[in-house]
Amino acid sequence: MKHLITILLLQLSLYSCFGQTKAKTIYNEDFKWTITIPENFINVSPQDWEKVQNRGIEAIEETYGEQVINQAKTIFVYKNADFNMIESNYQPFDVEVDGDYLESCQGVNEIIYDIFKAQMSNIKIDSISSVEKISNLDFQTFKVEINFPNGIVMHSILYSRLFINREFSVNITYIDPEEGKKMIEAWTESKFE
Repeated sequence: MKHLITILLLQLSLYSCFGQTKAKTIYNEDFKWTITIPENFINVSPQDWEKVQNRGIEAIEETYGEQVINQAKTIFVYKNADFNMIESNYQPFDVEVDGDYLESCQGVNEIIYDIFKAQMSNIKIDSISSVEKISNLDFQTFKVEINFPNGIVMHSILYSRLFINREFSVNITYIDPEEGKKMIEAWTESKFE
């Protein structure tokens, strides 16, 4: 259940763009990872992200009737207009406590699907799981397409990988296909040393 928190926090929130920025290269020492955030994406403040996380936690607790403890550490969150966002985080994962990682990913994917169905009425939802190589590393990938009755289509993609005892994730959510393409390219062209 803990893997689900950050994923849903991102996917169940609304955002608006307040300004424009140049492309920004970020290096994360913990994972020896470099990514370039596309232009016109702005950094989401920790205070704003906390509000999003709280809404996501409430949605999970409402759907499953269980208390949620968020152990995720945010690396960054960037957005461009409503629902165009890229976020990265990591959290502890101990196979001795949390079980098989691939089974955990499959369970989280099922929970994500169920929560979307429970929290959003009258939607058509489709999903697919796969493995994708990023910088020669395998990432578990879960793609969700949500079709709303008003014609809006939201895409949400979760990429995750276990690095020894930490689960690393990149979450991309978008409505605008062009902005989605920019975020996906930024991620797929990122490098791990």
